[in-house]
Formats: sequence, structure tokens, C-alpha cells
Amino acid sequence: MLIQDLIQQKTVFSVEVFPPKKEEPPELLLPAVKRFSKLKPDFISVTYGAGGSTKKGTQTICEAVIQNHRLPALAHLTCVFESPKSIDRIALSLKEKKVRSVLALRGDIPHGQDPKKATAHFSKAVQLISYLREHHAAFEIGAAAYPEGHLECESFQQDLYYLKKKVEAGVDFLITQLFFHNDHFYRFLEKARNMGIEVPILPGIMPVTSKKQVDRILSMSRTDFPPKFRRMLERYEHNPAALKEAGTAYATEQIIDLLSFGTDGIHLYAMNKPALAEKIFSDTASIRACLRESAG
Repeated sequence: MLIQDLIQQKTVFSVEVFPPKKEEPPELLLPAVKRFSKLKPDFISVTYGAGGSTKKGTQTICEAVIQNHRLPALAHLTCVFESPKSIDRIALSLKEKKVRSVLALRGDIPHGQDPKKATAHFSKAVQLISYLREHHAAFEIGAAAYPEGHLECESFQQDLYYLKKKVEAGVDFLITQLFFHNDHFYRFLEKARNMGIEVPILPGIMPVTSKKQVDRILSMSRTDFPPKFRRMLERYEHNPAALKEAGTAYATEQIIDLLSFGTDGIHLYAMNKPALAEKIFSDTASIRACLRESAG
């Protein structure tokens, strides 16, 4: 079943994994994928390294998700250094592996690469979306959304304008970047709907379990850390075990609030840590069961 159809039927719960670095075999992740699959998420998304550095790993893991665990796989696909021919090759390979869903992204510029060498064909995600919709219509297409605005956009309103362009190009659903203040997501959702963006929007949640994660998040996004989150970091940053427990609890509280609000689902940035996902799925089991009953 397509992801967009699942979202129409119920509140979905999904997890995201990333392939090992390109010098490591993607099969290293398969035991973790097996544990994730036992949680019965509605789909598993698989990321794509900067500049396509893990494209083979992405496809291998997607194939395992579909063939071994009978779950939908959402294959990330970046375009910044791709040509139409290379996109066609990737699309054909994904189809051969029974992948029906792609997350169309511009992608990050790999460290040390000259941004001026980015292909003119696909310098923005909207160009990839339009190309896929025209030439590979069998795929359903997801895209990224930014509740606090994209780092490269001059304003929040400008980012919403570009988001609407992506949806008009043929997006079926959206998944947001991580955030730690639910009010930012609610504000974004209201403004997006007021602009006529009607496709399902899944909020993305990442449990923070280390200070290193925080530093990386700050370097790559406009994420706002609310006072409650900052107090947690200050109190536990020198105690890894306590920070892990507190960060997981904070993410669980976010998820419960989002579900109470009535979101289309939850997309969990699981960081390849099955134990973390298992804890969150366990702590929200009763709520998820209630939502299933309501949908039924």
C-alpha cells in the first residue's frame, strides 16, 4: 500500500534509518532494521548520503525492508549533482527493487565540493519533483518541510512559498525537519493550510541523547530550543545516561502532545538505535492503540 493511502486511513508511525558510511557494507544495518520492523511501523524511510554517497546502501536497505519485512520503504533521493540520465538509472533500480515511494530532496553539498558544480538540471528539489512526476509517475513523492524555515531562506514566508511550489509540482505528502517546540509546528501547519497546502504533513521528531547531536543540529538548522529543553541539557549534559533518558522522555512528551492535537502521524528520526525506538513505541502503546480503535 502507498504511504499516502495509509495516512488517509489512520495516524501513521514511521521510523527513519541511514545506511552505513560508503566504505562499510549496508548489510551492517540489517539487524537493526529487523528490530525496527518488529515494532510494526507503517513505513521505514532510508536516507541518502550527501552527493549520493550511499545510494547503493539506500537501495539495499529499502529492498530488505520490502522483501524481508513486508513494510513500505521510503527511499530518499537527492538531486544536487545528478543529471536526468542518472536520475532515470536510479529510478529504474528502485522500481526493480519494488520501491514505490521516494522522498525528493535537493540534498546537501558534500564537504569540500564546489557548489558551483551543482547541476543546472536539479539545483532545487522542485525540479526533481517535476521531473519524477513527468517521467516516473509510478512513484508517490514525499518532500521535506521546515516548521521553523529553511536555513537558506530569507524569511519564513519565503520558505512557505517554495514549499507550495513543491506541492504544486506533484508532492503527495510532506515530512518535517526535526523541532523541539511543538508550537512552532502548529504555527507552521496553520500557515501552510491557509496558503492552500492540503497534503498530509508528518511531524519529524528526534530524541536527543547526546551533546554532540545538539551541536550538529545547531550547525545545520534554525532549530529553536525552548527553555525546558535547555534546562534539560544544562542539567544532564555531563551525564550521558541521564541525558539519554531525559531526551527520550522529552521526545515522548512531544509525540503525545502532537497526537493529542490530531497530527497525521509521527516520523521518528531513530538514529539507527532500535532500543530508543522500542522505548518510545512502548511508552506510547496505549495511545497508539486508542488511535487505531478510533480509526477503525
